Amino acid sequence: MTWTTTIKEYKNHLQLERGLAENSIEAYVRDVEKLSQYQTMGETAVGPVQTTEHHLRDFLQYVGELGLSATSQARILSGLKGFFKYLAAENLIPDDPTQLVEAPRLSRKLPDTLSVEEIDRLLAAIDHSTPEGTRNRAMLEVLYGSGLRVSELIELKLPNVYADLGFLRVTGKGNKERLVPVGREALKHLGIYVEQVRNHVPLQKDHESYVFVNSRGRAMSRVWVFMVVKDLAQRAGIAKNISPHTFRHSFATHLIEGGADLRAVQEMLGHESITTTEIYTHLDRDYLKQIMHDFHPRS
Repeated sequence: MTWTTTIKEYKNHLQLERGLAENSIEAYVRDVEKLSQYQTMGETAVGPVQTTEHHLRDFLQYVGELGLSATSQARILSGLKGFFKYLAAENLIPDDPTQLVEAPRLSRKLPDTLSVEEIDRLLAAIDHSTPEGTRNRAMLEVLYGSGLRVSELIELKLPNVYADLGFLRVTGKGNKERLVPVGREALKHLGIYVEQVRNHVPLQKDHESYVFVNSRGRAMSRVWVFMVVKDLAQRAGIAKNISPHTFRHSFATHLIEGGADLRAVQEMLGHESITTTEIYTHLDRDYLKQIMHDFHPRS
């Protein structure tokens, strides 16, 4: 059983049985391909069946020496775990060699967030006199007003906007659908954009249902949304390293700071595990410490 054959079968498994997005599939396959290159570059090639936990530890040490961070090493190991779990489930190997391999210890880095005042400054930097400005205001209001991932934003379709109910139907990671509540301000600007801008754009074939489109009538790209946010941050004089994802972090942080239930925030963000959402409780504790420092007479 060669690496080439096994990787091809694993890719089919990810596509047909797990139904993952193409970006996720490519990332998982790249991780396995890195291991296969490492296992075959020595004098004695080691196939997937012969790979042991010792080989995997050596491989992680190797990629670490190449300069990959602990976060990148942990992500690669996560990808390899999926591969060997698949091989074990198919009875192609007797045991999963990743079970006894520990990921490198990670320092938990809290994401950058924007304050409400900074978000207001960003939105004020938009030129609302142009069609692009009207669209950009709606995009950022939806990002902040619902906590969507940028991929969910650009894939949002008009039939999945339930403005009368105050919900959006989005497709998240693993093609899982969820209903997300969206704020009134976001719905207001979304309505203005659709009525005044989008309905007057000649839409390209297969792009007719997308909510956010460019001037050529095509769905917005992740890169373009990223560029919009970077440009507005510069105009607003915000020095933080922000991206469209920063609005998602800010959405969650402001909810937690306001007393929202963690499980409710988990549901809105589409996190599979509550531990992923718990990072925002750390942000909240930092906020509380700052309040103590600023206002307590003995601090």
